[in-house]
Amino acid sequence: MHPDESDQRRRTRLPYGTQAAIHLEGVEALRSAFTIIELTIVICVLAVLSAIAMPTATGLVDRIRVRAAVTEIESLFGAARHVAIARATQTTVEIDTAARMISVTVAGDTLRRGSLGDELDVQLAANRSAMSYAPTGIGYGAANLSVVVRRNSAVDTIFVSRLGRVRH
Repeated sequence: MHPDESDQRRRTRLPYGTQAAIHLEGVEALRSAFTIIELTIVICVLAVLSAIAMPTATGLVDRIRVRAAVTEIESLFGAARHVAIARATQTTVEIDTAARMISVTVAGDTLRRGSLGDELDVQLAANRSAMSYAPTGIGYGAANLSVVVRRNSAVDTIFVSRLGRVRH
């Protein structure tokens, strides 16, 4: 080969977007799979990232379940108050912390029942076992009520005032 021919080959440019394939005897230019070492490294990195993220995900699930239980309890108290006003009768919200259940009763009949322990796996604690609403919708009794909802490290408290208002 003449020295001028090699310079001419070096100066030849390929059109944009094309690739020159290099063919060697017995060796392919492009590899079509990953090696076992590369796969092992990727799996190890994913395992480490999963171990870091798992406690955060568990705490998130706990907070979601506690929030769902708080929403259900607020709904039960709101329904009890509305029933008391609509029927012009005394309505009672009973809190069973051992069974992790809250029920709304009118004259001995259960209107609604929230089984929070079975559905959401939360623990309940309350300073009173029941709260009644007068026919006017005002809380019946002399003291405020607080219900604590807990699941592992996630905790929320619901307060019911003497007037029957629910807040958390």
